Amino acid sequence: MTTIEHALRFACGDDWLIGVLHLPDDEQPLSRGVLVVTGGPQYRAGSHRQFVLLARRLAAAGIAVMRFDYRGMGDSEGAMRNFENIGDDLDAAVQHFFVSVPALREIVLWGLCDGASAAAFYAIRDPRISGLVLLNPWVRSGDGWSPHTLRHYYRQRLLSPAFWRQQAVGMITFSRLRSLKEKFQELFQAPHTSTAASLPTRLHSALAQFPGQILIILSGADLGAREFSALSAQHRQWRELLRSERITVHEIPGANHTFARRSWRDRVAALCLDWITSW
Repeated sequence: MTTIEHALRFACGDDWLIGVLHLPDDEQPLSRGVLVVTGGPQYRAGSHRQFVLLARRLAAAGIAVMRFDYRGMGDSEGAMRNFENIGDDLDAAVQHFFVSVPALREIVLWGLCDGASAAAFYAIRDPRISGLVLLNPWVRSGDGWSPHTLRHYYRQRLLSPAFWRQQAVGMITFSRLRSLKEKFQELFQAPHTSTAASLPTRLHSALAQFPGQILIILSGADLGAREFSALSAQHRQWRELLRSERITVHEIPGANHTFARRSWRDRVAALCLDWITSW
């Protein structure tokens, strides 16, 4: 199936937002569309053009897709903001998506990293959102990583032959060694405060309240994904939530945070397409 793409401009308050709409060329799209929620700082193409490639893949299967820049990012107007403050941007995008594609009856929000967390927070306030696709959801509060994450990451680094080969040929700088020392001090000496639980608690509440279907895709070699996975290992309420029949979890072994390889991006697209058309 061939696809067509349209540039979009729509208002959010006093600012203009810019987006792209992907549609199947020769038939009416399905009633369930996908709105891509970018993480920051990032714009509508995505790392390694992942959002563009995903949108074209889904549109070729008959699914309308819209991706856009929220205020302060990419080509859109306005002051820069973080994922906690894009609810109005998402509302404007959802409204314009429905206006642009009359066949739509419901929307799946698709987000990576803090875009995934922003999508979850928005979904509970809009009944037109029927599903969430969350890639490596952001659950870190404050500046620090959890001891679980630090322990996993630095164990891998110290056991990596490449790490020590770099040191042997002088590629490890003093600043990098100092950073490594500081992280170990954080792991073994610094107290772990309870403030880091605020974002995970809020995300849990949002996912528990959301009545629709949820697909979670985790990278096998990403610190953020490790932190998210650790929640179910450490907290009973997360284990119970992720066992829900409406939540599907997949891990892509070896993938990094932004799915930099084509094989990883293709796997993400295939999982999304199968899931979106399965219910």
